[in-house]
Amino acid sequence: MKLSFLTLFCGLSISGWGKVIHSASLINDPFGDPGVYVDFKYRKEAFLFDLGDIHALPPRKLLKIGYIFVSHTHMDHFIGFDHLLRISLGRDRRIHLYGPPNFLQNVEDKLRSYTWNLVANYTNDFALLVTEIHPQYQISRQYHCRNAFRPEGEEHADYDGTLVQGDFFTVRALFLDHGTPCLAFCFEEKTRINIKKNVLRDMGLSTGTWLLELKAHVMKGGPDDLPVRAWWRDADGRMVWKVVPLGVLRQKAVKITPGQKISYVTDALYSDENARRIVELSGGSDLIFIEAPFLHEDADNAAQKCHLTARQAGMLARQAGAKRMVLFHFSPKYKKMGDLLHHEARCAFQGTP
Repeated sequence: MKLSFLTLFCGLSISGWGKVIHSASLINDPFGDPGVYVDFKYRKEAFLFDLGDIHALPPRKLLKIGYIFVSHTHMDHFIGFDHLLRISLGRDRRIHLYGPPNFLQNVEDKLRSYTWNLVANYTNDFALLVTEIHPQYQISRQYHCRNAFRPEGEEHADYDGTLVQGDFFTVRALFLDHGTPCLAFCFEEKTRINIKKNVLRDMGLSTGTWLLELKAHVMKGGPDDLPVRAWWRDADGRMVWKVVPLGVLRQKAVKITPGQKISYVTDALYSDENARRIVELSGGSDLIFIEAPFLHEDADNAAQKCHLTARQAGMLARQAGAKRMVLFHFSPKYKKMGDLLHHEARCAFQGTP
């Protein structure tokens, strides 16, 4: 069962949120391996939070992935690496991976388990750019298919909590205690640029991929006199284009709204310090994906296994001021009883008995 971003918003319609430029969904049902796929609707890119079993994602979606954020390398969070590797071989691709201490060794052990004697002859070069995160610093290495995935180009840098600072979004991470260091993540969309289609029509313009360039110019604060080339194909398939100053489009056809925030929290012991960090990272989230493996009556078992209960998950989401919550990582002991976990978390989230 694949749950879409909007479906999980309790049936909230697309019109209620305006033009959605990304979607976020669980890769598997709540009893399956953890993982969230974030897809950019108008850009040929996507990224993953965690890399467990990813067979539910078709190759066309896997081939859009440019960034993968791995919380830790327990099997259910990292076994999908081999499948992604298999799909990506023989293609010109670059994938950025981020993970906790020892992540570089984990990736290299995976790569060394295969024989690469023929890859120097490949026409295309698939590359992995891997970054290992520590509380105060980060280490990055590259692994190219043509070089048999030997580690190269090591770089060291300070770590200030930000993993990716893109033109349209930022991804941050902090450490949680799971008996081993475990990363929690948040994705923050920068200012959202919405296009008024009715105004475009009144201006004699049509939608198209040229709007990506327009949004980029607006995001970067381009000058009003910057010429923007609007182009599209008419009903007969003929190319039509017009040049319009950026200032005119920005004033008439663009509406700027705050971006959205998505948080991903999994595999964490419930403790005062972990709770503080989770609330800090996910504060003000439009959507929080948060693990809820156990019912609260099994809190002792949850603590022994360094996991949250459903009640704790709901309470943390409430304290963070999240607008919506999605639960995952249910323990198999509750198979066919997932509604109990949802009910317990929802009551804590809503502050009801």
